[in-house]
Amino acid sequence: MKVLVVDDSVTMRRIIINSLKSSGFDDIVEAGDGVEGLANMDGVELVLTDWNMPNMDGLTFVKELRKSPVYADIPIIMITTEGAKTEVVEALKHGVNNYVVKPFDKETLLSKVNATIKG
Repeated sequence: MKVLVVDDSVTMRRIIINSLKSSGFDDIVEAGDGVEGLANMDGVELVLTDWNMPNMDGLTFVKELRKSPVYADIPIIMITTEGAKTEVVEALKHGVNNYVVKPFDKETLLSKVNATIKG
């Protein structure tokens, strides 16, 4: 399964990617913002995206993906510091399938990933 990790923090991308690799995911691409994320969608089957990023934030990125018939049903997990109920509801309303609040541990992340792809 090809996974796209979108986050403006190189460190956070490393943490997410290392967690995914430890669970057997080996086809992972990364992007620093939503614009780069859109450019790297070829063959992607799961998206993990941050909310707060320059150029194109995660919510706008999700909205753009959901407009495309090709990516309308792709599973998306939002990983962000935005943990208030209003933000969670807003993200879900626009098509996010699951939500992880930073900081998180590897077990929480992988639990959400597994629930989302099996879901």
